[in-house]
Amino acid sequence: MKTHQPKLKPLFSCGFFRYCTQSVLSPTTPNPPPPLPISDPPPPQPHSESSSSSNTSQSFTQWRFSHTPISTTNDPSPETTQIHHKPPPPPPPPPPVIISDLHELFHVAELQFSTNSDNMKPIYMLQHSLVNPRAAAEGGELVSCPPAVMRGVLGCLKDKALTKPATKVLLALCLGESNRHVAVEEGAVGKVVEALVDLDGGAVAERALAALELLCTVAEGAAELRAHALVGPMMVEVMRRMETTRGRENAIGILAVVFGGNGGDAVGFAPQEEVARVVMLAMQGDCSARGRRKGAQLLKMLQENERLDVSQEVGDEGL
Repeated sequence: MKTHQPKLKPLFSCGFFRYCTQSVLSPTTPNPPPPLPISDPPPPQPHSESSSSSNTSQSFTQWRFSHTPISTTNDPSPETTQIHHKPPPPPPPPPPVIISDLHELFHVAELQFSTNSDNMKPIYMLQHSLVNPRAAAEGGELVSCPPAVMRGVLGCLKDKALTKPATKVLLALCLGESNRHVAVEEGAVGKVVEALVDLDGGAVAERALAALELLCTVAEGAAELRAHALVGPMMVEVMRRMETTRGRENAIGILAVVFGGNGGDAVGFAPQEEVARVVMLAMQGDCSARGRRKGAQLLKMLQENERLDVSQEVGDEGL
């Protein structure tokens, strides 16, 4: 009795494996069927999977770019700006205005000081023009600074933003003897002394002291300096905080003018002991030979006028 067993279905449904399953020899099959003709399989499509992946990636990329909003602003991200886009360099400052002819220079400066509330343009024009060698060669000593221009320069001493160029211009003008008289008549001595109160011991204070020492070569300027109530305490403080050798030298020269006058106007309020002490400290430190000579003359003046026993002070300081 034959038992009917269920036929197993092939695991694969392709034609190639169907042929393999049908061509298997069975012991119960006496005459196996003739083999099926083998035909060449269709050529496989190479890289079908990669092509599908690339097509999918391309479609996704196109969808991505088509759905990405386009930025219309020119403000890139900080990272992109830092890495790829360097900021453009700042534009160069405008060239300074230089007028070699002193007649024209003072005329233009007078107009600008009188018509403009901002003194930055005329003071910088004077600075750049007066340091130009051609100006001194063409103008010479015969050209005096007009009083209106001198008043404008002295007015800039009170402005902290313009103090630096103002001291440069004032010192350059005071190199001419005629300009010193103009400056003294416009009250330059008192204005420089008041400006020194707020200045540190750097180059700006050094130029102010140099201009003040030149102003003291005028008799009226020296008399005004001795009569100023702040000159004694102010010069002592300036000597203490002065950092430059030339500044100490100028300060000692100004003190020599104060205490070397015939009238002795500064005796009543100037602290002679403090003056002698700061002068000797300056002479012991970084001081020029000219400054040491001025200091020795000043100490001799104090001793001769019996204002201070300098020998005792010198012995205490070790000089």
